Amino acid sequence: MTTIFGNMAVSVDGFITGRDPRPGHGLGDGGAVLHEWYWGGDEPSEVVPQFRLSKASRDFIDPLAGRVGAVIAGRTTFEDAGGWGGGSPHPTAPLVVVSHRPAPPEATPEQRFTTSIEEAVATARTLAGDLDVSLMGGGGALTAALTAGLIDEIIVHQVPVLLGAGRPLFQELPAHVRLDIVQVVPAPDVTHLHYRVQR
Repeated sequence: MTTIFGNMAVSVDGFITGRDPRPGHGLGDGGAVLHEWYWGGDEPSEVVPQFRLSKASRDFIDPLAGRVGAVIAGRTTFEDAGGWGGGSPHPTAPLVVVSHRPAPPEATPEQRFTTSIEEAVATARTLAGDLDVSLMGGGGALTAALTAGLIDEIIVHQVPVLLGAGRPLFQELPAHVRLDIVQVVPAPDVTHLHYRVQR
C-alpha cells in the first residue's frame, strides 16, 4: 500500500524558509542554510545525483528517495522553486501541484495541477504505482493533508539553526496529532527525524 509522507528540512524553531521567501528567492533570507547539508559531504547520492552527503545522511536519504514514485507540493512552493524548470524536485518522480488557480503557461505534462489535497493524493497514488508519495512544502499542503487524515509519516531534517521568521512547517492544526518515533539519525549539520502518524 502506498505510504504518503511529509518530507522537509526545518530549523529548530520550526521554519522551512528564512524571512521574505518569494519567487526567485524561495528559501528567503538566510534560509539556504537549511539545505547546505545536501551538498556538504563527500558521499554522492545514488538516487539524487546532485546531492553530496555525509555517509550518515546518505544512508538515510537514499532509501527514502528510492521509495518515491510521485511528489506533491503546494502552489507557493512550486512558484518559489521556479517550477523546478518544468520538472520535479525528484529526478524520476512526477510532480502534483495543489492549486486553486489554473496551471501556468510554462507548466509541462510532467506536472499535474489539482484543486484539492484529496485530489492531489489520489492522483499521486496512481502515478506512484507501487512506490510511495512524498509531500513537500510546508504550511497549507502539509497541514491540509494532516487534517484530512492523509499523511502516514512525517520526516523532518532538522538543521541546528534558529531562523527567527519565515514560512512555518505547519499552519494551525484542528487537533492534537500524536506521532510514533520510527528513527532518529544524527548526522553532520542535520538530524533526520522519522515519525509515524498515530491513527
